[in-house]
Amino acid sequence: MSYGAFLNKRLGIGVLATVLAVCFLGGLVIAKEMRNIPAAGETAAPAMPAVQAVPDSFADLASKLAPSVVNIKVTKSVTGVSWHLPEGFEGGPFGDFYRRFFRGMPHRRHGQQRHDHQRHGHFRQHGNGSGVIISAAGQILTNHHVVQHAEEVRVTLADGREYEARVVGRDPKTDLAVLQVDAGEPLPVATLGSSDTLRVGDWVMAIGNPFGLSHTVTAGIVSGKGRIIGAGPYDDFIQTDASINPGNSGGPLFNMRGDVVGINTAMVPHGRGIGFAIPIDTAKPLIPQMVATGGVTRGYLGVSIQSITPDLAAALKLDGTQGALVSEVMPDSPASRAGLQTGDVITAFAGKPVASSQDLPGRVAATPVGQEMTVTVQRQGASLELTVTVGKMHTETAQATGSPESDSGNLGLYLRDRQADSRGGDDAPPADGVLVTRVQPGSPAAASGIRGGDVILQVAQQPVDSIADVQQALAEADEASPLLMLIKRGEGSFYVVLKA
Repeated sequence: MSYGAFLNKRLGIGVLATVLAVCFLGGLVIAKEMRNIPAAGETAAPAMPAVQAVPDSFADLASKLAPSVVNIKVTKSVTGVSWHLPEGFEGGPFGDFYRRFFRGMPHRRHGQQRHDHQRHGHFRQHGNGSGVIISAAGQILTNHHVVQHAEEVRVTLADGREYEARVVGRDPKTDLAVLQVDAGEPLPVATLGSSDTLRVGDWVMAIGNPFGLSHTVTAGIVSGKGRIIGAGPYDDFIQTDASINPGNSGGPLFNMRGDVVGINTAMVPHGRGIGFAIPIDTAKPLIPQMVATGGVTRGYLGVSIQSITPDLAAALKLDGTQGALVSEVMPDSPASRAGLQTGDVITAFAGKPVASSQDLPGRVAATPVGQEMTVTVQRQGASLELTVTVGKMHTETAQATGSPESDSGNLGLYLRDRQADSRGGDDAPPADGVLVTRVQPGSPAAASGIRGGDVILQVAQQPVDSIADVQQALAEADEASPLLMLIKRGEGSFYVVLKA
């Protein structure tokens, strides 16, 4: 065989092998695609959404945003006991640790002389916090508790410039405050974003001054939204595992676009990775009011509300637990003038559904005073739409005096009639409700959460003004059903269910 024939034969074999390999690989691809084609009558599975990878670094974002974050130092006068710390530790980052350490140490004596680390009397107390610049003219957003009772406030910028600041507005109910510094030149400003668009699992970054350590950067994710931690009437916190420590209060929580989505405000003292921030959408409508008037004016309906538990839903014969249950309507309030009644369930406000009692207060508070709004309620199985003119929030108080105590049988309640006016003598008309003087431990009343000092307004949806009314209502109540009571505590009212 000639060399040329041999070469042609080898090339032919190579081409054939290449063709066979391509066909084999193509068959694999086709087989894979065929497996992804749904059979007749089947629906293709939806593709999984792309998951954003963990950021390689937060350095560029932190460098860009740090100039808009400030360190806040406050000084206030306090009367009481202070703790003298070793030299060099009083204002340092470990001062809080040494205060706790020396507070727990036993007192030492040398002869008759007592040596400890206490100081009694008047002294000046120093504190640290954080803030974020929200206007080039020098407005700074922070926490109210950072500057509360402060006699002197000083702000230090990231580049070391320091200015005296004044508090121009505050709102204790949301724990927000606005400061003003006069820098004489435009300051770097942070962009206020939207907390409503945050999702659980989104990356966030906090910048602040924990323990006095300036411009500390921490990162984590949004762990939860709408958290209720008992901080005030408008609790609606963002929970994050980005480290938040003393000194971070008032500092910003950023999203990955560099927008402020929250103001860091609280932490769980004995928890790890559990911090809370005020949503920036809560703060944005309040900032202009705080700057213009020094405070916040809120809308007011004049009702006490509570969440609907399964027991309450069964006792009130409701279809579910959605909505806010009206447990009290204040006299001569916008709600009373609109026709709201105790026992109504508010299911929508201004056309937006009310899923629970947590949804309503913030919406009402944010409504301008004098504006007419539609309130949708469920009343005895029927849906009603009422028009209410929102009023200005005010504070009401209630007091009670008493007469001889009586027990209420096996419920574990000890009751006392109330007097409308203790100075009115024996002929004074009875006040609304019956006073609970004490509750027997382990009783149905104790299990329901009733306390001494509460006032019973209704039993089985019947108003009661005396112990005799309570006894009669109990006698007429269906023993096989849970007992529904309307209780007044302080300035609010709520329903409880007693189970024998």
